[in-house]
Order: sequence, then structure tokens, then C-alpha cells
Amino acid sequence: MSPTTVAIPEKLFFKIGEVCDIAGVQAHVLRYWETEFPMLAPQKNRAGQRTYRRRDVEMALRIKELLYEEQYTIAGAKKKLASELRAPAREKIATAEAESPQPVASAPRNVRSLTPPPSLRDSPKSSTEAGISSNERSALREIATQLREILDLLDNGDVELRRLRRK
Repeated sequence: MSPTTVAIPEKLFFKIGEVCDIAGVQAHVLRYWETEFPMLAPQKNRAGQRTYRRRDVEMALRIKELLYEEQYTIAGAKKKLASELRAPAREKIATAEAESPQPVASAPRNVRSLTPPPSLRDSPKSSTEAGISSNERSALREIATQLREILDLLDNGDVELRRLRRK
């Protein structure tokens, strides 16, 4: 059962029972997943009841798919989801860099962008015209890769910090 094959009603908020019916799991399983997967984080209303948004329902369906159909362990599913959540952010950054030579003025919230300087962008200029040797260019690319890894670690820390604040 893929998340795309399950019909999710067009609503803003879902109660835990509704999400259980959609995902086909019991409430205690869903609550356990909330403790294990920081990306599944429903808000609570004034009465203390969980209110799930569409993205939470989709995340629950993806978790179920990873655990039950693809036979991932909890730890493996966490890693897989983390990499899936990072990949779209990198694609957005790459697309923005390819479309516009200037830095993106308004990046989406919680998405960090590393726009390379003009000398590192693929352009018709050769590296000698830009005043950068091929060794310097490769060293700068390595630094950019390391900076992206640092940003990924910071993003993971942000998720962990939000999870700890909720407790």
C-alpha cells in the first residue's frame, strides 16, 4: 500500500482515530511512531488531543510502508526518511542555482542554500579566465561539499531540538 494509493480526505485536521483508519494501524502504534520519528509530530489542541495535518498523515503512511512493506527496521526507516527529506531540499537548491545566477532572495523556510560564487558556477569561462586553477577549483568544491554536510547536520540537530522541546 503506497501513500499515493490511499485516499486522504480533503481536510485541514485529522483526529488520531481518523489517521488510524487511513493508515490501518492502531492508535498505540501511531503514538509509538511519534516517539521514534521526529518528523511525525502532530500538534495538540487545547484539549490535549492530537491534531494531524495532511503531511502528518502522509508521513504515517510512508512510515508504515517502510516498516511493513519494505521491511525496514525502525533505525533503518529513520535513516531512509531523513535522507528522503534532505533530498528534496537539495533538489530545490540545485534547481534555484541552475535557473538564476543570483542568490535566491527568499528561500523556503528551514531550507538553507549554498549558492556557489560565479567563479565556481559552470559557465562558458574557463578556469584560467576566472583566475582559478583547477586545483583551487577542486579544493573549493570539496569545501562546498563539506559545508553542505555541516548544514545537513545542523538541520538534523534542529529536528532533534524541536523533538526535545515537545517533551
